[in-house]
Amino acid sequence: MAKKHTIKKLLVANRGEIALRVMRSAREMGISTVAVYSEADRNAPFVRFADEAVCIGPAPSKESYLVFEKIIKVCTDLNVDAVHPGYGFLSENGDFAKALEKAGVIFVGPTPHAMKVMGDKLAAKEAVKGHGVPLVPGTEGAVGSLEEAMAVAKTITFPILIKAAAGGGGKGMRIVEKESELKEGLERAISEAQNAFGDGSVFIEKYVAGPRHIEIQILADTHGNTVYVFERECSIQRRHQKVVEEAPSAVLTPALRKKMGEAAVNVAKSVDYVGAGTVEFLLDESMEFYFMEMNTRLQVEHPVTEMISGLDLVKEQIKVAQGEELSFKQEDLKITGHAIEVRVYAEDPANNFLPDIGTLTTYRPPQGMGIRVDDGFEEGMEIPIYYDPMIAKLITYGSTREEAIQRMERAIDDYAISGVETTLPFCRYVMGHKTFRSGKYDTHFVRDHFTPEVLEGKDPEAMMAAALVAAHITEERTRRATTIAPPASGLSAWKLNRR
Repeated sequence: MAKKHTIKKLLVANRGEIALRVMRSAREMGISTVAVYSEADRNAPFVRFADEAVCIGPAPSKESYLVFEKIIKVCTDLNVDAVHPGYGFLSENGDFAKALEKAGVIFVGPTPHAMKVMGDKLAAKEAVKGHGVPLVPGTEGAVGSLEEAMAVAKTITFPILIKAAAGGGGKGMRIVEKESELKEGLERAISEAQNAFGDGSVFIEKYVAGPRHIEIQILADTHGNTVYVFERECSIQRRHQKVVEEAPSAVLTPALRKKMGEAAVNVAKSVDYVGAGTVEFLLDESMEFYFMEMNTRLQVEHPVTEMISGLDLVKEQIKVAQGEELSFKQEDLKITGHAIEVRVYAEDPANNFLPDIGTLTTYRPPQGMGIRVDDGFEEGMEIPIYYDPMIAKLITYGSTREEAIQRMERAIDDYAISGVETTLPFCRYVMGHKTFRSGKYDTHFVRDHFTPEVLEGKDPEAMMAAALVAAHITEERTRRATTIAPPASGLSAWKLNRR
């Protein structure tokens, strides 16, 4: 049982929207905040919001946000009690957590041991094996040779999935459909894993066809209490990375939700986990689920869980870090309503979602009932090339899934951005697609339903859908009788303001 601490000053070792989001919760708790920033972020909103701010180096993250010695020096100089890592950067770096502990600073997150085990997919599978957690059939360790890979592949049958043991984000991952493709797939996966993570270890799993990506939010304190805060559906992805998330999932029954939640709790208990974490599962067409990995940090998509549960996950993280016991039990948690999040990236969906840089010549986020925007930019700011291209997270909430979707459509239509291409047109397309509306979609949505032509008006079916959308928008705006005259075309703000 951990000793209780009072956190009076919190340093956020991150940038952009997540730094701002963490600081807002800290301020509500009466905790003063410290921002660390690179030269590229000198004028960013999170720097101004913090009570104190220190520049820690040039724009490249390897010279600033990833240099934990600089961050620890700031902690020492400013008498910081604790560090919140956000997500990305140092959030899953056990050495950083150890260095903070040595310096007498609290790390708002799990133990270095939990991060190390769950950061290695093979070690994670080994850890959960004896805890009743279903695993995808495959190798128990890293593949040592082509011959071994072939033997395993023939046992579990093709298609198979080759995955990097260290890291994620789709790097070091290859689907192999048949025996003749195995050698090339194995070599490419090993090479990519080595380049991305400095570790070429890969393993093999049976490829699950038509999978849904379902993740369970867990919270655990230092007093032995662990709960699951329901699920998030994260199956709309490009390049194995999420773009649209919702909570709860449209397909989980109460019984399956309970079963997956309890499995997630067992995963957490396998490494004596503390704090907020996410256990990711694959759900196949037969509604069988398999453990995939655990993310030992706050997730980008955590707002949808907050909206349906009424919890502030950042505050819960801080309370756990202070040694407090969870103030609720599993039976106290209830799902209320439905929430959807879309990630607003500076990417061009018509050009294979390639990052786009430039200046936000127009930036006006939507407002109104059931809308939340977590962002870190303002009009006139440049999108830097050094970091992840996410501009904002747009979240809508409704009493039903349909209401949340309708609010998301309205919010996207009201979101005015120019100067860079964004994922908003793609997200608008998703919201209106019959497969998404039905709730019966999987991780192949982009592959099966999306082409650049649907955004350029060259796809006949999409043109008809766009016409209906435009008519609906015009009708809604006329009905609301706003004081601002609607565009004559009936098109949305992001469409009118596109470069």
